[in-house]
Amino acid sequence: MLSTRLTQAFNLIHPIIQAPMAMAAGGALAAAVTRAGGLGLIGGGYGDEAWIDEQFKEAGNENVGCGLITWALAKNPAILDLVLEHAPKAVFLSFGDPAPFASQIKARGIPLICQIQNLKDARRAIEIGADVIVAQGTEAGGHGDARRTTFTLVPEVADLIAATSPDTLLCAAGGIADGRGLAASLMLGADGVLVGSRFWATTESLAHPNMIQEAMKATGDDSIRSSVMDIARKLNWPERYTARVLRNAFTDRWHSDVEGLLAAAEEESARWKAAWIAGDVTTANTFVGEVTGLLNSVEPAAQILDTMASDAEALMNKHRSIG
Repeated sequence: MLSTRLTQAFNLIHPIIQAPMAMAAGGALAAAVTRAGGLGLIGGGYGDEAWIDEQFKEAGNENVGCGLITWALAKNPAILDLVLEHAPKAVFLSFGDPAPFASQIKARGIPLICQIQNLKDARRAIEIGADVIVAQGTEAGGHGDARRTTFTLVPEVADLIAATSPDTLLCAAGGIADGRGLAASLMLGADGVLVGSRFWATTESLAHPNMIQEAMKATGDDSIRSSVMDIARKLNWPERYTARVLRNAFTDRWHSDVEGLLAAAEEESARWKAAWIAGDVTTANTFVGEVTGLLNSVEPAAQILDTMASDAEALMNKHRSIG
Protein backbone atom coordinates (compact mmCIF):
# COMPACT_ATOMS: atom_id res chain seq x y z
CA MET A 1 0.00 0.00 0.00
CA LEU A 2 1.30 3.46 -0.93
CA SER A 3 1.10 5.75 2.08
CA THR A 4 1.64 9.44 1.38
CA ARG A 5 0.69 12.73 2.95
CA LEU A 6 -2.42 12.71 0.74
CA THR A 7 -3.63 9.31 1.95
CA GLN A 8 -3.00 10.34 5.55
CA ALA A 9 -4.74 13.72 5.27
CA PHE A 10 -7.85 12.35 3.54
CA ASN A 11 -7.90 8.87 5.10
CA LEU A 12 -7.45 7.17 1.72
CA ILE A 13 -6.09 3.76 0.82
CA HIS A 14 -4.59 4.98 -2.46
CA PRO A 15 -3.08 8.42 -3.30
CA ILE A 16 -5.44 8.88 -6.21
CA ILE A 17 -8.10 11.54 -6.80
CA GLN A 18 -10.61 11.12 -9.62
CA ALA A 19 -10.93 14.29 -11.69
CA PRO A 20 -14.32 16.09 -11.56
CA MET A 21 -14.93 15.80 -15.30
CA ALA A 22 -17.96 17.83 -16.34
CA MET A 23 -20.73 15.72 -17.88
CA ALA A 24 -18.82 12.48 -17.24
CA ALA A 25 -18.04 12.29 -13.52
CA GLY A 26 -21.37 11.72 -11.81
CA GLY A 27 -22.26 10.38 -8.41
CA ALA A 28 -21.87 6.72 -9.35
CA LEU A 29 -18.28 7.20 -10.54
CA ALA A 30 -17.31 9.39 -7.58
CA ALA A 31 -18.82 6.91 -5.14
CA ALA A 32 -17.06 3.95 -6.78
CA VAL A 33 -13.67 5.66 -6.50
CA THR A 34 -14.24 6.67 -2.88
CA ARG A 35 -15.49 3.21 -1.97
CA ALA A 36 -12.34 1.67 -3.48
CA GLY A 37 -10.05 3.87 -1.40
CA GLY A 38 -9.46 6.95 -3.54
CA LEU A 39 -11.16 10.34 -3.50
CA GLY A 40 -14.07 10.61 -5.90
CA LEU A 41 -15.29 13.99 -7.13
CA ILE A 42 -18.57 14.87 -8.81
CA GLY A 43 -18.02 17.08 -11.85
CA GLY A 44 -20.22 20.06 -10.97
CA GLY A 45 -18.97 21.81 -14.07
CA TYR A 46 -20.97 24.85 -15.10
CA GLY A 47 -23.33 24.74 -12.13
CA ASP A 48 -26.51 22.87 -13.04
CA GLU A 49 -28.25 22.84 -9.65
CA ALA A 50 -30.68 19.99 -10.35
CA TRP A 51 -27.92 17.83 -11.84
CA ILE A 52 -25.58 18.41 -8.88
CA ASP A 53 -28.33 17.48 -6.41
CA GLU A 54 -29.15 14.37 -8.42
CA GLN A 55 -25.53 13.22 -8.53
CA PHE A 56 -24.99 13.65 -4.79
CA LYS A 57 -28.04 11.43 -4.33
CA GLU A 58 -26.52 8.93 -6.76
CA ALA A 59 -23.40 8.85 -4.58
CA GLY A 60 -25.52 7.65 -1.66
CA ASN A 61 -23.70 7.52 1.65
CA GLU A 62 -20.22 7.68 0.15
CA ASN A 63 -18.25 10.74 1.21
CA VAL A 64 -17.44 12.32 -2.15
CA GLY A 65 -16.23 15.77 -3.15
CA CYS A 66 -17.30 18.13 -5.89
CA GLY A 67 -15.48 20.14 -8.53
CA LEU A 68 -16.57 23.46 -10.00
CA ILE A 69 -15.34 25.59 -12.89
CA THR A 70 -14.28 28.74 -11.10
CA TRP A 71 -15.09 31.33 -13.78
CA ALA A 72 -18.58 29.86 -14.14
CA LEU A 73 -19.03 29.83 -10.36
CA ALA A 74 -18.18 33.53 -10.28
CA LYS A 75 -21.26 34.14 -12.44
CA ASN A 76 -23.50 32.15 -10.09
CA PRO A 77 -21.92 32.03 -6.60
CA ALA A 78 -25.06 30.48 -5.09
CA ILE A 79 -23.96 27.15 -6.57
CA LEU A 80 -21.26 26.97 -3.93
CA ASP A 81 -23.88 27.20 -1.17
CA LEU A 82 -25.71 24.28 -2.77
CA VAL A 83 -22.56 22.18 -2.93
CA LEU A 84 -21.55 22.99 0.65
CA GLU A 85 -24.95 21.92 1.92
CA HIS A 86 -24.06 18.40 0.77
CA ALA A 87 -21.00 18.44 3.10
CA PRO A 88 -18.55 17.32 0.41
CA LYS A 89 -15.28 15.69 1.40
CA ALA A 90 -13.49 18.39 -0.61
CA VAL A 91 -14.25 21.23 -3.02
CA PHE A 92 -12.14 21.38 -6.16
CA LEU A 93 -11.80 24.70 -8.01
CA SER A 94 -10.13 25.20 -11.38
CA PHE A 95 -9.91 27.73 -14.21
CA GLY A 96 -10.17 31.07 -12.47
CA ASP A 97 -9.25 32.94 -9.30
CA PRO A 98 -10.29 30.83 -6.26
CA ALA A 99 -9.87 33.73 -3.81
CA PRO A 100 -13.53 34.87 -3.69
CA PHE A 101 -14.64 31.40 -2.58
CA ALA A 102 -11.78 30.13 -0.42
CA SER A 103 -12.89 31.57 2.92
CA GLN A 104 -16.45 30.26 2.54
CA ILE A 105 -15.19 26.74 1.87
CA LYS A 106 -12.60 26.74 4.63
CA ALA A 107 -15.06 28.22 7.16
CA ARG A 108 -17.02 24.95 6.81
CA GLY A 109 -13.87 22.95 7.57
CA ILE A 110 -13.93 21.48 4.05
CA PRO A 111 -10.59 20.96 2.30
CA LEU A 112 -9.98 23.21 -0.70
CA ILE A 113 -8.28 21.73 -3.76
CA CYS A 114 -7.04 24.21 -6.37
CA GLN A 115 -5.95 23.10 -9.83
CA ILE A 116 -3.25 25.26 -11.38
CA GLN A 117 -1.42 25.38 -14.70
CA ASN A 118 1.64 27.55 -13.93
CA LEU A 119 3.73 28.87 -11.05
CA LYS A 120 1.81 32.14 -10.82
CA ASP A 121 -1.39 30.16 -10.25
CA ALA A 122 0.41 27.99 -7.69
CA ARG A 123 1.53 31.02 -5.69
CA ARG A 124 -2.02 32.34 -5.73
CA ALA A 125 -3.37 29.00 -4.47
CA ILE A 126 -0.86 29.02 -1.62
CA GLU A 127 -1.74 32.63 -0.81
CA ILE A 128 -5.45 31.86 -0.40
CA GLY A 129 -4.82 28.77 1.71
CA ALA A 130 -5.43 25.84 -0.63
CA ASP A 131 -5.04 22.53 1.19
CA VAL A 132 -4.12 20.70 -2.02
CA ILE A 133 -2.63 22.05 -5.23
CA VAL A 134 -3.11 20.05 -8.41
CA ALA A 135 -0.43 20.85 -10.99
CA GLN A 136 -2.03 20.15 -14.38
CA GLY A 137 0.11 19.72 -17.47
CA THR A 138 -1.03 20.31 -21.01
CA GLU A 139 -1.25 16.55 -21.65
CA ALA A 140 -4.54 16.48 -19.74
CA GLY A 141 -7.86 15.90 -21.43
CA GLY A 142 -10.51 18.58 -21.40
CA HIS A 143 -9.67 22.14 -20.49
CA GLY A 144 -6.25 23.38 -19.49
CA ASP A 145 -3.37 25.60 -20.50
CA ALA A 146 -1.19 24.79 -23.50
CA ARG A 147 2.08 26.08 -22.06
CA ARG A 148 3.38 23.67 -19.40
CA THR A 149 3.92 19.91 -19.29
CA THR A 150 3.35 17.74 -16.26
CA PHE A 151 6.90 16.41 -16.12
CA THR A 152 8.43 19.85 -15.50
CA LEU A 153 5.57 21.68 -13.81
CA VAL A 154 5.15 19.19 -10.94
CA PRO A 155 8.72 19.35 -9.59
CA GLU A 156 8.79 23.15 -9.90
CA VAL A 157 5.60 23.41 -7.86
CA ALA A 158 6.97 20.83 -5.40
CA ASP A 159 10.03 23.02 -4.86
CA LEU A 160 7.84 26.12 -4.45
CA ILE A 161 5.68 24.38 -1.86
CA ALA A 162 8.70 23.08 0.04
CA ALA A 163 10.16 26.58 0.22
CA THR A 164 7.04 28.58 1.04
CA SER A 165 4.20 26.36 2.32
CA PRO A 166 5.43 22.89 3.32
CA ASP A 167 2.08 21.78 4.75
CA THR A 168 0.34 22.21 1.38
CA LEU A 169 -0.20 18.94 -0.47
CA LEU A 170 0.58 18.46 -4.15
CA CYS A 171 -0.98 16.23 -6.80
CA ALA A 172 0.12 15.77 -10.38
CA ALA A 173 -2.36 15.80 -13.28
CA GLY A 174 -2.12 15.34 -17.02
CA GLY A 175 -0.95 12.20 -18.80
CA ILE A 176 -1.47 9.81 -15.86
CA ALA A 177 -3.35 6.61 -16.65
CA ASP A 178 -1.50 3.73 -15.02
CA GLY A 179 0.97 2.71 -12.33
CA ARG A 180 3.87 4.14 -14.28
CA GLY A 181 2.32 7.60 -14.20
CA LEU A 182 1.52 7.36 -10.50
CA ALA A 183 5.02 6.16 -9.60
CA ALA A 184 6.63 8.87 -11.75
CA SER A 185 4.47 11.56 -10.13
CA LEU A 186 5.48 10.49 -6.64
CA MET A 187 9.13 10.52 -7.68
CA LEU A 188 8.69 14.06 -9.01
CA GLY A 189 7.61 15.22 -5.57
CA ALA A 190 3.83 14.86 -5.66
CA ASP A 191 1.82 13.43 -2.77
CA GLY A 192 -0.64 11.82 -5.17
CA VAL A 193 -2.28 12.17 -8.56
CA LEU A 194 -5.47 13.45 -10.16
CA VAL A 195 -6.68 11.06 -12.85
CA GLY A 196 -9.22 12.02 -15.49
CA SER A 197 -9.22 10.17 -18.79
CA ARG A 198 -8.61 6.72 -17.31
CA PHE A 199 -11.68 7.09 -15.04
CA TRP A 200 -13.60 8.66 -17.93
CA ALA A 201 -13.35 5.26 -19.66
CA THR A 202 -14.98 3.18 -16.90
CA THR A 203 -18.29 1.41 -16.50
CA GLU A 204 -19.53 4.13 -14.12
CA SER A 205 -18.69 7.04 -16.43
CA LEU A 206 -21.46 9.15 -17.96
CA ALA A 207 -19.47 9.62 -21.18
CA HIS A 208 -21.21 8.45 -24.35
CA PRO A 209 -20.19 4.85 -25.19
CA ASN A 210 -19.38 5.86 -28.78
CA MET A 211 -16.87 8.39 -27.52
CA ILE A 212 -15.26 5.92 -25.17
CA GLN A 213 -14.88 3.45 -28.03
CA GLU A 214 -13.41 6.18 -30.23
CA ALA A 215 -10.83 6.88 -27.53
CA MET A 216 -9.91 3.18 -27.44
CA LYS A 217 -8.93 3.35 -31.11
CA ALA A 218 -6.92 6.57 -30.84
CA THR A 219 -3.37 7.43 -29.87
CA GLY A 220 -2.02 10.57 -28.25
CA ASP A 221 -1.09 11.76 -31.74
CA ASP A 222 -4.80 12.06 -32.52
CA SER A 223 -5.53 14.68 -29.87
CA ILE A 224 -5.56 18.44 -30.30
CA ARG A 225 -5.98 21.54 -28.15
CA SER A 226 -8.65 23.81 -29.57
CA SER A 227 -11.35 26.30 -28.71
CA VAL A 228 -13.80 25.43 -31.48
CA MET A 229 -15.84 23.07 -29.28
CA ASP A 230 -16.50 25.91 -26.83
CA ILE A 231 -17.53 28.22 -29.63
CA ALA A 232 -19.91 25.53 -30.86
CA ARG A 233 -21.34 25.13 -27.36
CA LYS A 234 -21.52 28.91 -26.86
CA LEU A 235 -19.39 28.69 -23.73
CA ASN A 236 -17.40 31.82 -23.03
CA TRP A 237 -14.20 30.23 -21.76
CA PRO A 238 -11.29 32.56 -20.87
CA GLU A 239 -8.88 32.79 -23.78
CA ARG A 240 -5.97 31.11 -21.99
CA TYR A 241 -7.85 27.81 -21.62
CA THR A 242 -8.33 25.48 -24.55
CA ALA A 243 -9.64 21.91 -24.47
CA ARG A 244 -7.80 18.75 -25.46
CA VAL A 245 -10.04 16.49 -27.53
CA LEU A 246 -9.72 13.96 -30.32
CA ARG A 247 -9.44 15.48 -33.76
CA ASN A 248 -12.36 14.85 -36.08
CA ALA A 249 -14.02 16.40 -39.12
CA PHE A 250 -15.27 19.32 -37.02
CA THR A 251 -11.84 20.36 -35.75
CA ASP A 252 -10.29 19.68 -39.14
CA ARG A 253 -12.77 22.14 -40.68
CA TRP A 254 -12.79 24.90 -38.06
CA HIS A 255 -9.63 24.81 -35.91
CA SER A 256 -7.77 27.11 -38.31
CA ASP A 257 -10.83 29.15 -39.22
CA VAL A 258 -12.28 30.44 -35.96
CA GLU A 259 -13.64 33.56 -37.65
CA GLY A 260 -15.50 31.40 -40.13
CA LEU A 261 -16.95 29.33 -37.31
CA LEU A 262 -18.12 32.45 -35.50
CA ALA A 263 -19.87 33.57 -38.67
CA ALA A 264 -21.61 30.18 -38.95
CA ALA A 265 -22.11 29.79 -35.20
CA GLU A 266 -25.87 29.29 -35.13
CA GLU A 267 -25.96 26.47 -37.65
CA GLU A 268 -22.75 24.81 -36.44
CA SER A 269 -23.74 25.03 -32.78
CA ALA A 270 -27.01 23.21 -33.42
CA ARG A 271 -25.19 20.58 -35.46
CA TRP A 272 -22.50 20.00 -32.83
CA LYS A 273 -24.96 19.80 -29.92
CA ALA A 274 -27.16 17.31 -31.76
CA ALA A 275 -24.10 15.21 -32.53
CA TRP A 276 -23.07 15.28 -28.85
CA ILE A 277 -26.41 13.86 -27.76
CA ALA A 278 -26.31 11.21 -30.49
CA GLY A 279 -22.69 10.26 -29.85
CA ASP A 280 -21.70 11.20 -33.39
CA VAL A 281 -17.91 11.34 -33.04
CA THR A 282 -17.37 12.74 -36.53
CA THR A 283 -18.90 16.05 -35.44
CA ALA A 284 -18.99 16.19 -31.63
CA ASN A 285 -15.53 15.95 -30.09
CA THR A 286 -14.36 13.31 -27.65
CA PHE A 287 -12.91 15.01 -24.56
CA VAL A 288 -9.91 12.86 -23.64
CA GLY A 289 -6.22 13.46 -22.96
CA GLU A 290 -3.02 12.30 -24.57
CA VAL A 291 -3.30 9.09 -22.53
CA THR A 292 -5.98 7.98 -24.97
CA GLY A 293 -3.30 5.73 -26.46
CA LEU A 294 -3.06 3.91 -23.11
CA LEU A 295 -6.80 3.22 -22.89
CA ASN A 296 -7.44 -0.36 -23.95
CA SER A 297 -10.49 -1.45 -21.99
CA VAL A 298 -13.56 -0.25 -20.14
CA GLU A 299 -13.41 -1.50 -16.56
CA PRO A 300 -14.99 -0.70 -13.20
CA ALA A 301 -13.38 2.26 -11.47
CA ALA A 302 -12.37 0.14 -8.47
CA GLN A 303 -10.39 -2.20 -10.71
CA ILE A 304 -8.60 0.73 -12.36
CA LEU A 305 -7.75 2.18 -8.96
CA ASP A 306 -6.42 -1.04 -7.49
CA THR A 307 -4.34 -1.92 -10.55
CA MET A 308 -2.83 1.55 -10.81
CA ALA A 309 -1.83 1.59 -7.15
CA SER A 310 -0.46 -1.95 -7.04
CA ASP A 311 1.53 -1.48 -10.26
CA ALA A 312 2.99 1.78 -8.95
CA GLU A 313 3.98 0.15 -5.67
CA ALA A 314 5.66 -2.71 -7.51
CA LEU A 315 7.61 -0.31 -9.71
CA MET A 316 8.77 1.76 -6.76
CA ASN A 317 9.81 -1.35 -4.82
CA LYS A 318 11.74 -2.55 -7.87
CA HIS A 319 13.50 0.82 -8.07
CA ARG A 320 14.46 0.63 -4.38
CA SER A 321 15.84 -2.91 -4.75
CA ILE A 322 17.96 -1.94 -7.75
CA GLY A 323 19.19 1.18 -5.95
